[in-house]
Amino acid sequence: MDPFSAEGELLNIHNAFYQGQYQEVVDFDTSSFSSENTLAARILKLRAQIALGQSKEVLKLLGAKRDTPELDAVAALAQHVSGDEEGALKLAESLAAKHEDNAAVQVLDCGGTRSVIEAFWKSRGVGSSSSSSFACDMSIWLTTQLDSVALIVQIHLQQNRSDLALKEVQAARRWAQDSLLVNLAESWVGMRVGGEKYQAAFYVYEELASVPSTTSALSMVGQSVSELHLGRLPEAEAALQSALQKYPEDPQVLANSIVLNTINGKDKEELIGKLSKIQPDHPLLTDLEEKSALFDTAAAKYSVKA
Repeated sequence: MDPFSAEGELLNIHNAFYQGQYQEVVDFDTSSFSSENTLAARILKLRAQIALGQSKEVLKLLGAKRDTPELDAVAALAQHVSGDEEGALKLAESLAAKHEDNAAVQVLDCGGTRSVIEAFWKSRGVGSSSSSSFACDMSIWLTTQLDSVALIVQIHLQQNRSDLALKEVQAARRWAQDSLLVNLAESWVGMRVGGEKYQAAFYVYEELASVPSTTSALSMVGQSVSELHLGRLPEAEAALQSALQKYPEDPQVLANSIVLNTINGKDKEELIGKLSKIQPDHPLLTDLEEKSALFDTAAAKYSVKA
């Protein structure tokens, strides 16, 4: 039986992970899982801990002696997230050389940073991650599984190749019609393509956000951003306010609230200060700092005439 099928053991924990319900994944009772699914469930739990900002705790749990390449792949991801780029790169290169066909190695070690991606795939003779053919080359190496599809879609979107991302989703739809992850991947593409696709993405996120058993900060942010793209600012604000009440320290909730307040002309300094304390290296804060520095540099070239 496919462990990710409707009757499979891994379906619920896998869906919870991609719904952004990371604490639920960590707390998920897997004691009754069969032996062949125990490792996959453990990997999802460890990835959820990393997503919750517990990468150093994950490294401590794994220790120096890891008995499977899958756990080594998780360790490489945790090293990267915790700031040990050199260690993550070294481990990824080693895994690429020894376990090129391992699904967890493929997904986790080519899904971290650009440097880890390049180390992994260049060692396999695949082109640079900046080339338009990179994700297509990846599909040769990656096993046919949903996590791989999601990763390839993300890479296509980062390359601004929404056409290729859409083709990947459509191909996956043929063999995984009712998969939550395929629905989410289609929503990612829809948010990039725009137009009527915004409404389709909204329906996916709204359904997840409105049901207590599936709601998360991730789905509530997705709903709000969809509303924003549809021009429904009051609804977007209501969704984010609800998310702030439920997840007051979630970095993505705070970041998107900052963006919405900026659009609405409302004060955002308190939110920026809070995000700075929770995640000082958040991409939004980094971008704001860079733009501010560029503005100061440009302004310094001019002086006010008396």
